[in-house]
Amino acid sequence: MSTLAFAQVNGFKQAYLEEGLGPLVILVHGFPDTAHTWDKIRPAIAAAGFRAVTPFLRGHFPSEPAPDGKQTIEAIGSDVLALIDALGEEQAVLIGHDWGAAAVFAATMSDPAKVKKLITVAIPHASGVIPWPRILWGARHFLRFQLPDTEKMIRANDFAHIDELLRRWSPRWNPGPEESADVKECYRHPGSLEAALGHYRAMRPRDVATLSRPITVPAWAISGDHDPATRHIDFHRARPAYRASYEVVKHPGGHFLHREYPGIFEREIVRILKVA
Repeated sequence: MSTLAFAQVNGFKQAYLEEGLGPLVILVHGFPDTAHTWDKIRPAIAAAGFRAVTPFLRGHFPSEPAPDGKQTIEAIGSDVLALIDALGEEQAVLIGHDWGAAAVFAATMSDPAKVKKLITVAIPHASGVIPWPRILWGARHFLRFQLPDTEKMIRANDFAHIDELLRRWSPRWNPGPEESADVKECYRHPGSLEAALGHYRAMRPRDVATLSRPITVPAWAISGDHDPATRHIDFHRARPAYRASYEVVKHPGGHFLHREYPGIFEREIVRILKVA
């Protein structure tokens, strides 16, 4: 069974769920999400002989807000590296989805010695992204979330916009209310929704250059067959940025493929973890 624990990370208490014993695997969530996005995956990783840790990003209840107030990609990447230290380890396998993918990209680029393997889900390396109309349309929420009424819009009708985003980004998935219950509960706590939107509001053009740096550790990118914003070619196009081994894993599902097909996803993750 997973347990909720806290670690002192970059001046704040970061909450995380933990399960299993063995080499450390950190799984980082994105938006709109929490550490519970990995609830169906964490037990399989633990059963395979690993220590699975799924943190709540800074400011996402029950994690505390960071004292520096930053929600930048570099900041959340730094939190991942600091968590490795706080957990008493020298290295970890990093897995990230959505903003979590950006976080583990940043962490790996900053300190590759701490990263044994890198696994990113649904988000390609920045060097593979060309601003095609489908990508710009898929990222239109980046502009919408800059507006001052965004929090009010998201909170309306019991956070109905969260359910809309799940359906929009995974168009062949029909999620039930249980799929958004944890994130809605998180966002009801003061400051949590603002922290989540802070990642979008902190985004700057220079972040593309930051996330275009090379990856020097063994890496896997998991791409959904039916993600409306990305295509498998976006992940293959980034291959020159990977200086060690690199595999693009084609996976059924849309943006939330790890929740749409958890059985397939866990088998792929365990396979990758077992690679020498």
